Amino acid sequence: MTPEQLRTALTGLKGDRTTRFMFESCAEMLCVTNAFLVPVESDNLIKLTDGKKEYVIDAQRIAWVEIG
Repeated sequence: MTPEQLRTALTGLKGDRTTRFMFESCAEMLCVTNAFLVPVESDNLIKLTDGKKEYVIDAQRIAWVEIG
């Protein structure tokens, strides 16, 4: 998955959905409750926030995504 494809898939996150990520070569899942996609910043990284923390997502390492 490219970063552009991931950003497009996550555009509907407005703080009211839980999103789960499974990454390649990783046994644990990342779960972001009340996920909100951070608007594009100068670093051009894909970031989600739950209001408490920011999570930087590496699109090329994702095995699958569940948007609840």
